Amino acid sequence: MEIFARIAEERIREAMKNGDFENLPGRGKPLKLDEDVHIPSDLRMAYKILKNSGYVPEEIELQRQINSTRDLLKHCTDEQEKYRQIQKLNLLILRMNMKRRNPVNLEQNQVYYEKVVNKVEINPKVR
Repeated sequence: MEIFARIAEERIREAMKNGDFENLPGRGKPLKLDEDVHIPSDLRMAYKILKNSGYVPEEIELQRQINSTRDLLKHCTDEQEKYRQIQKLNLLILRMNMKRRNPVNLEQNQVYYEKVVNKVEINPKVR
């Protein structure tokens, strides 16, 4: 899978050098992210009401917590705290996977996760 990402990145860089992205329609204008084309038409109004009332789906809240925990891990220096954050991250990912039909795609951050896990030394007496 990584080979496809590299090929795509290479082609994007090449297109940027050639100026292929310079005259795209809508360039410099904000994206219209409010279009809920992926939501069935009979549910769009209900989703809009929930969104306007400040409701955040549990899956989105879990993703925010996962991202927050990853950020904490990046800057954490205490070994025990790293261990706790890794446990929390694993629990959050498990909860996210239980909510979804397909598991969370962690390939992009898998290298970082493995580096953190390999650096943390777990003392069995400390828990």
